[in-house]
Amino acid sequence: MSILSSTGPAASTMRGSHSFDRKVEEMKPSKSDINWVIMDYLVSEGYPGAAEKFAQETNMASPVDNESIRERVRIRNAIHGGRIDEAIEMINEIDPEILDTNPLLHFHLLQLHLIEIIRAILSAPSGANPIATDFLPAIKFATEQLSPRAPTDPTYQQALERTMALMIFPPEKMTPEFKELLDVRLREKVAGEVNKAVLESRGQRSEAKIRQLIRARAWAEGEARAAKVELPAFVPVGLDAEDVSGGVGGGDGDAMVH
Repeated sequence: MSILSSTGPAASTMRGSHSFDRKVEEMKPSKSDINWVIMDYLVSEGYPGAAEKFAQETNMASPVDNESIRERVRIRNAIHGGRIDEAIEMINEIDPEILDTNPLLHFHLLQLHLIEIIRAILSAPSGANPIATDFLPAIKFATEQLSPRAPTDPTYQQALERTMALMIFPPEKMTPEFKELLDVRLREKVAGEVNKAVLESRGQRSEAKIRQLIRARAWAEGEARAAKVELPAFVPVGLDAEDVSGGVGGGDGDAMVH
């Protein structure tokens, strides 16, 4: 019997795979569509230099307002560098209502600011563990900026208590719950939240289209597999980025307020 005429499971899988590959070829987007998605990502995520260069290489129109993109980049860089007070000042210069109308984001920024104060104390090159008086600046900031917000929501209070606990345990004895607060990826997560809020304040889409497409693609694959549709065992996304759908620092664990 010819191998090609086999009707066993392997042949069925092969036919399903060929059918899937053919449909993928039929549905391939145009080059201009792909270029638009890439440009949208560069603008939304704040890469003005790359956006300008990509526009030149693809003969696309350059982003209209590069300065507004650069404003978001400066805020992102400040947060990534732990300069939260500087970031808050720049956000308020863009639009004071951004934080006034988004109390959770404002709390996240203030909480991160407190974490940065504590981080600086814990990492001070004193050669000895910090003593109680070293934490007075953190206690003062928490009392003035965060404590008044805590009674408005139990989750705020719990987040504040977890953050203040960083002053009790030495870093080597902290549980993962507290170590997560000192992880620099938390800066990246808050920077992403700020970027979305600034885009929304300007009436722009708060998220790059490619993120929505990747989530839709993952949902469709899940539905297809649940319905027993014949698909290859592994369907690659087709992108090199390891975590396009989740964003930077967007893991499941989050010790901040949800």
